[in-house]
Amino acid sequence: MTHPTRRAVLGAALALPALGSARAQAWAPSRPIRIVVPFGPGGVADLTARAVAQRISERLGQPAVIDNRPGAGGIVASQQVLAAPADGHTLLVASNGTAISKALFRQLPFDPLTDFAPVVTMGAFPIAVVVAPNSPDRDIAGLLARLRANPGKLNIGSITAGSTQNLSAELFKIRSDTRFETIAFPATPALTTALIRGDVDAAFEITGPIMGQIQAGALRVLAVTSATRAQNLPNVPTLTEAGVPDYDVASWNALMARTGTPPEAIAAINAAVNEALASADLRATLTEVGVEPRGGTAQAMGELLRADTARWTEVIEKAGIPRQ
Repeated sequence: MTHPTRRAVLGAALALPALGSARAQAWAPSRPIRIVVPFGPGGVADLTARAVAQRISERLGQPAVIDNRPGAGGIVASQQVLAAPADGHTLLVASNGTAISKALFRQLPFDPLTDFAPVVTMGAFPIAVVVAPNSPDRDIAGLLARLRANPGKLNIGSITAGSTQNLSAELFKIRSDTRFETIAFPATPALTTALIRGDVDAAFEITGPIMGQIQAGALRVLAVTSATRAQNLPNVPTLTEAGVPDYDVASWNALMARTGTPPEAIAAINAAVNEALASADLRATLTEVGVEPRGGTAQAMGELLRADTARWTEVIEKAGIPRQ
């Protein structure tokens, strides 16, 4: 099965639309905009949404209020948005989890591809392949060589079965034609502890939560999973550079609205977010927490969601991950 590459889709997202179009100016919010975040405060998605919300409120003339609704794989947050009027005043922060949910859950009370309208991609955050400082693997070629010399004997860790990091490890297994045990941990601290202790040989994790350990030398990065090198790790090669074919994964977050939201409302919000993401200080703020600012058209955001939904459905089926 072939899908559009993530590089092509995210590249399209960077083709920013013209700001201040007549269509965007035809709509203005009449009350505060509520942005529902399917994660708790303090995480990467929450920090991104808060930074963007502050800026778009200035452009749109109404406050943009963050409403954290964690739990149930994003179902709670999604239902909050679907229960609100389709008028542009309630938005959902979508993520890779949104794309994964369609294949991971046996029964969703909604369809992410048809019940929501894409608005704009906000940011992407790279995933790194990391090892402990005393690992024998000095680079990704060394890890690949060890995996091939010891089929099924090495362990690679991630957080939470079905997470983007976990599925990235499974996709690595498929694309590199290697065999290893994928071990899922409940959260990043448990994962990094297991890695340093030697319980797992390598790990897949978003760079943001482990950047301090990387900079301190407590973890060593072998590669990143995106098609191009990460902005915060410019000297680290990609898995594609290391010879793993057709591998391009970056976690992301975006805004969506209920299907039926007026196109002029989507255009106005899209323009406001793109204008915010074009500012140097906001870009610096996001880069500092490990987020690569994106932006782009609503169409590009929709293409990204569809491509990732197809990709992760294939990985979940091939990896034999049980549906929840």
